Amino acid sequence: MTTQTTPSWTAGEGARRIDVLLAHYGESHRHPVNEFIHVLAIPAIMFSLVGLLFALHPWVAYAFLALSLVYYVRLRSPVFLVVMVLCTALILAAVHALGGRVLPVSAAVFVVAWIFQFIGHKVEGKKPSFFEDLQYLYVGPLFVAALGLRRLGIRW
Repeated sequence: MTTQTTPSWTAGEGARRIDVLLAHYGESHRHPVNEFIHVLAIPAIMFSLVGLLFALHPWVAYAFLALSLVYYVRLRSPVFLVVMVLCTALILAAVHALGGRVLPVSAAVFVVAWIFQFIGHKVEGKKPSFFEDLQYLYVGPLFVAALGLRRLGIRW
């Protein structure tokens, strides 16, 4: 008897857009090592990206986050929207807490997290989803959230 360590992502006929996106994203994130790396690296990348944009100018970071939330609103999943709003607040709090160290810390985290992402895809044997479509850079955080929600038994 085998046990499944990763969720089976499926999106049947008539599935919501978010389910289709997660199913497609999940196809290249089945290996447990790659999945584990993504659970750590995706939040790190989001944090570091906001930090880099904040170092450029705070309003650039705020605009990026606002546009991100618009993307998540358009997916019409109240559960994911709440999760992404909470994540946005946590990321902003962390970026603000860094103060003058935001640029070097964000740059270092960004580079290291991406290196691990590519290591994960090497292990997986599949290219990252965003090579096909850049919107998957926004789907990655949803994938991590979906894993957490599924563990908690919360359906989105």
